Amino acid sequence: MMSRATMALLEELSDVARRAGDAIAEIYRASPQADTKADGSPVTLADQRAEAVILENLAEIAPDIIVISEENSASHSLDAPERYFLVDPLDGTREFLKRDGLGAFTVNIALIEHAVPVLGVVHAPLLNRLFCGLRGAEGSIAFENGTQIKARAAIEGCAVALASISHPDQGTAAWLESNPHASIRTIGSSLKFGLLAAGEADTYPRFGPTMEWDTAAGDAVLRAAGGRMETPDGAPFLYGKPGFRNTPFIARGK
Repeated sequence: MMSRATMALLEELSDVARRAGDAIAEIYRASPQADTKADGSPVTLADQRAEAVILENLAEIAPDIIVISEENSASHSLDAPERYFLVDPLDGTREFLKRDGLGAFTVNIALIEHAVPVLGVVHAPLLNRLFCGLRGAEGSIAFENGTQIKARAAIEGCAVALASISHPDQGTAAWLESNPHASIRTIGSSLKFGLLAAGEADTYPRFGPTMEWDTAAGDAVLRAAGGRMETPDGAPFLYGKPGFRNTPFIARGK
């Protein structure tokens, strides 16, 4: 059994993600426009409003925990502490701007302890799918909209792989070619981790560039659901890397 305090924190962060998702959905309905950040990636008013909602609430819920957030560039130069939040207020901005109705964008909130994601919330507001999970000394548990979920064991010849729809790369394509799957589904954002955790897919390789706030929340949910995250050579995947930049990874179901 999880402690009441740990479950209460998970519930509070889930509520924060929903509030941020409401702000995103409101702007989505109003035909959002994008600006360009220094690194060439898009940013919208939805990113900024969702970030404001999350930071304001985290300051009340856990004022002593440092927050590393995508939209707060000043936080990117910090050395990773032993315990901190990793936040991406709108993961999948390109999918958000497509307005294709698929809803493949998410709110990501993760808690990192000693380089490992121990709690995570991934909310896809347009789809009304909220994945959350936590791991600790008491055990692990993951939910989607309040119902417990578990990653599945891949069945030979029937495995489903996930890949980024907006950021394809040669390394990932080569890995998929050398590790055949029954089907490959392309989709945006950390929603891919939620599908793995819910037993709807089996593997998600990524060799192209990502940041830690892109993966931490989904990684936490996946691990809590019985899945795993590792480097291509099978080593544990850790957080707090220089500049909070990810190395290549392979996320797997049970």
